[in-house]
Amino acid sequence: MPITDQPRHVPGPLVDVRTVREHFRAADMTHNFDALWIAVADIPILLAEIDRVNSLLRLARILHANLAAAGYATIAADRDGEDDPLWYIRDELRTIGKLPPRWLSAHDLLSSPDLPGAEGGSR
Repeated sequence: MPITDQPRHVPGPLVDVRTVREHFRAADMTHNFDALWIAVADIPILLAEIDRVNSLLRLARILHANLAAAGYATIAADRDGEDDPLWYIRDELRTIGKLPPRWLSAHDLLSSPDLPGAEGGSR
């Protein structure tokens, strides 16, 4: 089963779907035992890919929920007159390794979607 050349930090597909489709089409068209066996051998790989993608989706949902909660806490803290209401956002961004360095200007911060060397680490 061929594996794609995706970098590890970009969670792209690990299964070559074109090859899997070719295996299935060959088995479907020829009804040859070898072709059927090759197509069946793709099933565990596809199941593993489904599990991996499901885990990534779960992680994305958790990260989204945590960022939303930090946003709500920031708004509540601001309305309550806390000294540093942005602390909640900064803390969550630091936790996920996306807090930009303090020296970065607002213009640079807004023009760079992914900052290397950001506080708390980067990819």
